[in-house]
Amino acid sequence: MPIDLAKTPSFRLDGRRALVTGGGRGIGLAAGSALAEAGAHVTLAARTRGEIEGAAAAICARGQQAAALPLDVTDVEAVRRAIAAAAPFQILVNNAGMNRPALLPDVTAEDFDAIFALNVRAAFFVAQAVALRLVEAKLPGSIINISSQMGHVGAARRTVYCASKHAMEGFTKAMAIELAPHAIRVNSLGPTFLETPMTKPFFANKAFRDEVLSKIKLGRLGQLDDLTGAIVFLASDASSLMTGSALILDGGWTAE
Repeated sequence: MPIDLAKTPSFRLDGRRALVTGGGRGIGLAAGSALAEAGAHVTLAARTRGEIEGAAAAICARGQQAAALPLDVTDVEAVRRAIAAAAPFQILVNNAGMNRPALLPDVTAEDFDAIFALNVRAAFFVAQAVALRLVEAKLPGSIINISSQMGHVGAARRTVYCASKHAMEGFTKAMAIELAPHAIRVNSLGPTFLETPMTKPFFANKAFRDEVLSKIKLGRLGQLDDLTGAIVFLASDASSLMTGSALILDGGWTAE
């Protein structure tokens, strides 16, 4: 009697359009590169035109598809206009974010408002605009909210950042419930501290580096390459039953 063997779903993204916010550097650029390599047409969005145009050109030079979209995601009306004017995006990597680390007594209202304006308000309305465009077009999709391990734990000097990422985890779950009938999946990705050109100066401080490494059970900082496989997984049919979930890539930080 023949044995019925399970099929492995494809991680390919051919024919799908992806939008990556904060797409000119760091996690956003790594995500855009990985999605393009998996066959998606990638649109990199950020305020710095030169950065995203250079990144898109580098992807195209590799024989893949990418375009640049200069956009300030904190301008909700500009976001809505840009999404409405484009063909629907079946993949969103909702990556634009920021932090201003400060001990609790030193947190200012200006810092609080700036972090929440980008990490929560902008991220929420980008996801809303992409989702509504998909619903209108009757297309399935995958929204990937770039959160943090700090959306699941607390840390000194990060009261506002933790609050913003906990908020993102909340709207990820709630959006997943509302959008499931439309075959639109919504998940979050929670990295630990990553070693990037932007963070390297912080890790030059031995006390800070040692503090971070003491929490990461695998004993090393994260690299951008540690995230790209997870991003392609969440974007692809390989994660077709996953929605409202958090995929945490933290080297074991939150296990304790």
